[in-house]
Amino acid sequence: MTYEEAKAKLKVFGQEHLLHYYEELSENEKTALLEQISSLDFSYLKEFGKRSLPQSRGEISPIRAMREQDIAPQREKLSETGLQAIRDGRLCAVLLAGGMGTRLGFDGPKGTLDIGKTRSVFIFQRLIENLKEVTDAAGTAIRLFIMTSDKNGAETRSFFKKHDYFGYPEEKISFFVQDMAPVVDDAGKVLLETPGKIATSPNGNGGWFRSLAGAGFLDLLNREGIEWINVFSVDNVLQRIADPAFFGAVLESGFASGSKVIRKANREEKVGVMCLDDGKPSVIEYYEMTEELLDAKDENGEPAYNYGVILNYLFRIADLTEIMNSRMQIHFAHKAVSCLGPDGLPVIPDAPNAWKFELFILDLIHELSGCLPYEVVREKEFAPVKNKTGSDSILSAQALLEQNHITL
Repeated sequence: MTYEEAKAKLKVFGQEHLLHYYEELSENEKTALLEQISSLDFSYLKEFGKRSLPQSRGEISPIRAMREQDIAPQREKLSETGLQAIRDGRLCAVLLAGGMGTRLGFDGPKGTLDIGKTRSVFIFQRLIENLKEVTDAAGTAIRLFIMTSDKNGAETRSFFKKHDYFGYPEEKISFFVQDMAPVVDDAGKVLLETPGKIATSPNGNGGWFRSLAGAGFLDLLNREGIEWINVFSVDNVLQRIADPAFFGAVLESGFASGSKVIRKANREEKVGVMCLDDGKPSVIEYYEMTEELLDAKDENGEPAYNYGVILNYLFRIADLTEIMNSRMQIHFAHKAVSCLGPDGLPVIPDAPNAWKFELFILDLIHELSGCLPYEVVREKEFAPVKNKTGSDSILSAQALLEQNHITL
């Protein structure tokens, strides 16, 4: 992109100030800035005026989940259906691993954190070992795509190479970088991080498929006849990936997607739960739950909204491709962001000064024709590593891993 082209693009969105320091930059810095302007999607800015509007909801009603007691009698049959589909090359997996371990007191990609006690056991290692259990049973390795970020991409690639991909076939692993969105101030003006770099942030976990397609991998999926994607988060070290029974159940359901869910530990647990929103599958966040919804019961006298999502989903690629270019709902996060002030000096704020644009994967579910909530036992498949101490911490995850006979 030339300077004139960049200026024309920015003018459409009223952001020409991003070139204010252009003439002061080195040639390399000029090139980098123009490339960043070329790659960024500034259309997010058109939605900025909606940030103060309440998020509208339709009529919320319960969704029927496939419960553990329903699954158990047919687990073997479902598993064989899923295993055969894996052998037929119909499934790949996408690991969402763009985060850093900052909240854990760790300066590096979250997946490189060592959670072992007597030996090294990295989060990435646990996830690969979980995946290998399935691919070994199927007798074939599936493609694994790993979504990184601008901040951790190079380090993540280097880490996997250093550890010989933890025994997974290198040719089956591909990396791509999550798309970034511009960060704006309260007036909707995009911030500069430095004179030659625009302030950006990852566009949320709902943008993963666009990022995958933008990296050129959609052609590969189509060429190899891969029909389904199991997308999962780096946080949960106990989750089962490419789970044959889950895959088999979703295939037999005829739905376009499936979501692993766990029963809520208690009425007030802070977890998004599966529901129907105007008859379409959706996720309602814990802070949206009214007393009426919390108290609602199903025909068995159990809580009607009782199945929390754990960010482990199956999606049919044809359906994702169809909705890929539609505008998903944008969520706004008010955050403290270091940036360049109006006087050209660095600003390190101690209060929120900027807005980030994010897409949520739960909105992706709502766009599809149907979703199967598939219950798993939390003690066997849910050990998130999110906090330094307390619940969902390294210590709680270690205890659950050891409870499942995994040597640390």
